[in-house]
Amino acid sequence: MTPAAPHDLVVTQATLDDWPVIAGWAAAEGWNPGVSDGPAFFAQDPAGFFLGRIDGEPVSAISVVNYGPDYAFLGCYLVRPDLRGHGHGLTTWKTALAHAGERTVGLDGVVAQQDNYRQSGFELAYRTIRFTGTALVGEPSAGVRPAGPADLAAITAHDSACYPADRPRFLAQWLTGPGHRAFVRHDGTRLTGYGVLRPGRDSLRIGPLFADTAEDARALFAALTAEAAGREVAIDVPEPNAAGIALAEAAGFQAVFETARMYTGPVRPHAQHRVFGVTTLELG
Repeated sequence: MTPAAPHDLVVTQATLDDWPVIAGWAAAEGWNPGVSDGPAFFAQDPAGFFLGRIDGEPVSAISVVNYGPDYAFLGCYLVRPDLRGHGHGLTTWKTALAHAGERTVGLDGVVAQQDNYRQSGFELAYRTIRFTGTALVGEPSAGVRPAGPADLAAITAHDSACYPADRPRFLAQWLTGPGHRAFVRHDGTRLTGYGVLRPGRDSLRIGPLFADTAEDARALFAALTAEAAGREVAIDVPEPNAAGIALAEAAGFQAVFETARMYTGPVRPHAQHRVFGVTTLELG
């Protein structure tokens, strides 16, 4: 039987109803997607998700999610295993990337694909390391408490200082999604960090973990892992944050794989040293 050619592929915007297909493919690749990620992802940019279909059947996927006028993030780049090697992924990629317009685009890609990404204008910024381990019961830390509605403005401002774009729509959903547990640390005057724990397909996931200092990060990490005591937890740590790497290793977590953070151009200045755990590899 002759495989379908790229010109047989029809790439259109995906909807939230299509998310289970995309998440299922991601789970099959071992990416451990969050079980309730879809609504928060689509809240940021409902037009940023794409499926390629042949005769109406989904065969490829990608997301190019726009954050404001200057920044977008590419993720969820998948092709059904039985139809790889026929150009469907590249066709889907080119169609979707146009959605970003002139924005700088970021991605967290598998290291083996770096050369292919460079051909599309992406350059390596740093590596991100995924650590997993069994969460232990810890002692409560001073200043840490569950996040509430009154914290949203302060969390949004703190997040904007740690991320290349503002993302209030995303955060409003992310902090309150089904099964998501958000914590803040406050020094009595201001918020000094926040973190979120959410259920994934294979293990719980921490992300983001943004904190002003290593002490703030340790306190939040302790609260998040206490919520997951006895269960496997994953966190994705930017390699340049040595304190973040040390925090994961001190908890007994092991590095299991890495990705390459790459950009097509400059991103706005942000406090990368405060990023102890990225939010999600799919949306940055």
